[in-house]
Amino acid sequence: MGKIIVVTSGKGGVGKTTTSAAFATGLALRGFQTVVIDFDVGLRNLDLIMGCERRVVYDFVNVINGEGNLNQALIKDKRVDSLYILPASQTRDKEALSIKGVARVLEALKKRFEYIICDSPAGIEHGAIMAMYFADEAIITTNPEVSSVRDSDRIIGMLSSKTRRAAQNLQPVKEHLLVTRYITKRVSRGDMLSVDDIQEILAIPLLGVIPESPSVLQASNSGIPVTLDEKSNAGQAYLDAVARFLGEEPTSKKSGFLNRLFGK
Repeated sequence: MGKIIVVTSGKGGVGKTTTSAAFATGLALRGFQTVVIDFDVGLRNLDLIMGCERRVVYDFVNVINGEGNLNQALIKDKRVDSLYILPASQTRDKEALSIKGVARVLEALKKRFEYIICDSPAGIEHGAIMAMYFADEAIITTNPEVSSVRDSDRIIGMLSSKTRRAAQNLQPVKEHLLVTRYITKRVSRGDMLSVDDIQEILAIPLLGVIPESPSVLQASNSGIPVTLDEKSNAGQAYLDAVARFLGEEPTSKKSGFLNRLFGK
């Protein structure tokens, strides 16, 4: 049965969708059957970052409502064999996501895929709660800024109280911290929080640090997950995060500051 992972943060603009696309692609590159779902109903962007916006016919809400089946809605990535995308609806609102409907779709996906990545919308309203409700694990994405970290702290509280695991007194959602848009020089000047500062506030295990890089925007505008850019330090940092998630030692020798952060 597949594992459900939510990529969340609370604050908008921190890189949740970029992370969802990059992380899902990284898992698929390792040979895992992976699907990434856009939960941002009404404001979908995952299809753009994955470069499949012209291939969307049916969407997540169509499947929930029985207006199309899962096979019709799933889009197979053309670059990575084991990667699929389930796009959000662009014309409905987030209330179209129901607990029963989302549960039914996720149960079907768990039979087919090893990893199900849920790209959460910003905020703490219905769409975000639906994205995290069924999660087994969570990647809390934050920028090294006070407002972003504060919002992530709120999300961590919701993961411990607003999920199915919390409601059923099961093992809590396993949490991972991913720091994005990290600029070492600005941290040194005191303009940004350090990784140690963020970990002290949030108190969850660090999965990775993604440096600020123009390659992220370039990849997004080109419809290519940044993990497919072999020259990108950000793409390599995402691949390293995937390796840590899988319990492995990253092989990257780029970004010396990242290696120092993880005690190498």
